[in-house]
Amino acid sequence: MEAWAPFLLFSAVMAVTPGPTNILVFAISSRHGWAAALPAVLGAGAGVASLLLLAGLGLGELLLRQPLVQEVLSWIGVAWLSWLAWKIFSSPPAHLDGDGVRERKAPLGFVGTVGLQLVNPKAWIMALSAVTVFSGAALGHAGGSLEMALLFYLVSLPCVGAWVVLGAGTGRLLGSPRRMVYMNRGLGLLLLVSAWVSVLL
Repeated sequence: MEAWAPFLLFSAVMAVTPGPTNILVFAISSRHGWAAALPAVLGAGAGVASLLLLAGLGLGELLLRQPLVQEVLSWIGVAWLSWLAWKIFSSPPAHLDGDGVRERKAPLGFVGTVGLQLVNPKAWIMALSAVTVFSGAALGHAGGSLEMALLFYLVSLPCVGAWVVLGAGTGRLLGSPRRMVYMNRGLGLLLLVSAWVSVLL
């Protein structure tokens, strides 16, 4: 476990810091409640863990040699995130009840969130960085890539889950459909900025 300690810290920081996925999870839980956001949390972790596994098995090195493929993936990700940002920005007011919200169908579930990670520039950068930096003693055996992916998944659940709690609490705190609209517009703009910054910088 000592060999994995730096990777665990890296994973926690990457999973908890603001980015497109965490903004989406926050938006889903604030509008639809914490239960509706759980599939997105599970999907986000599974998506990035899959990228780590693929990168550790050699796909990362192959991608680094194909800048055109990297660029195409980045632009697909930006287009998808921009569309999601518009959906959040333009969403009508939620119908609130005593527990927060009545709308339970979230716009992005497990499969959608896994797919999002495959074209999320931040997720690819994180996976490639992790494999490059932590591919020493910790990955010196056959199952190292799988261990790395599994450890990231386990670390990501509480980290991304914190955004669910924050979003659900904010949804209850706002208390009115009008305030929810303002928050949705702010989250939509924030998601749009985070998507474009990842490819322009």
